[in-house]
Amino acid sequence: MTASTVIGAGVIGLSTAIIAQEAGHTVTIVADCFPEDTKSIYYTSPWAGAHHVSFAENDQDQLNMDRETFEIMWKLMENGSADGLFRHRDHQYGSDAKEVSWWGWMPDHRILSPSELPLDAKHGVSFITLSIEPDAYLAYLYKRFLSGGGATVRARVQHINQVIDGAFTADRSMSSGPDVVFVCPGIGARSLGGVEDLSVYPIRGQTVLIKAPWIDFGRTYIPHPDKTYIVPRKSGVVLLGGCREADDWYPRPRPEMTKSILERTLSICPELVPPEERAKHANDPKHAFTAADLEPIIVEVGCGFRPARKGGIRLEREEVEGSRRKAVVVYNYGHGGHGYQSSWGSANIAIKLMTDALGNRSKAKS
Repeated sequence: MTASTVIGAGVIGLSTAIIAQEAGHTVTIVADCFPEDTKSIYYTSPWAGAHHVSFAENDQDQLNMDRETFEIMWKLMENGSADGLFRHRDHQYGSDAKEVSWWGWMPDHRILSPSELPLDAKHGVSFITLSIEPDAYLAYLYKRFLSGGGATVRARVQHINQVIDGAFTADRSMSSGPDVVFVCPGIGARSLGGVEDLSVYPIRGQTVLIKAPWIDFGRTYIPHPDKTYIVPRKSGVVLLGGCREADDWYPRPRPEMTKSILERTLSICPELVPPEERAKHANDPKHAFTAADLEPIIVEVGCGFRPARKGGIRLEREEVEGSRRKAVVVYNYGHGGHGYQSSWGSANIAIKLMTDALGNRSKAKS
């Protein structure tokens, strides 16, 4: 049986590990952070938005991955097997028709009328999609992986040769390393020895979680330099965002950005204010709600680093010589803000790359 090791336990690493399992491999995940851990800046996936809204635009490869992932997640939601998935109607607003032209394939897609547009938006679309509650969905993936016989090793990998040479096999009595190594370290690809991909960089994001179970729809306002979005979740928590700050490594929420997020989201969705508070001013159409009206329902303010890469996702394979042995290495990282949206699609490509490589190796031996 083929032995595989996955470096990284974010949404990409977990999805790749599960697909490898389903291909008949024995799989070990090596990571220094796992879904069961307390949230930290060192583990990006729990900080994600996350809703399935593709921004592939004219990138057909990205669109294919996003659509495949959407179809898989939709089935998981319909059959109730995955936690944290929530079906809702989403609205996208833009100042240019091109900004809202990418989602014609989404369920129940329609173009919004001018009367339905907020602020100075000139175009808008609406469709049905799903949001992903990261904590619940990552826990589901992790449980699915472990239930399938997967093993884990908590370690900080310094160099991929450590994995290739078998230093992190779950069974310490085994001296041989894996046949295949999947490299899914997210932002860690920049510093991981043997990879050291300097085209990987962070896009800092900051969000606010509020308790607002009366919000069961999503809205995104594109024109502002910092895209403004509202993402409802199954638990009744609503995520408000956001910002996209490239090459910004600041690891804590900035108060001025928190204030900006509250003000911007409120401007496109006054319904965020609790119903009882709105009722107090029902007879005063001139009353202006402010960020202070949302502060009592804030659950969490956080930030994370989207693991972006100049040139897009790295999905490729090579045979790498470790210190003592060789292994097929498949790279699957650099998803930026598209990790959840493309997770299953990119995992399936990674498995195909691996299958082709092992097939070529077998032919060469024969």
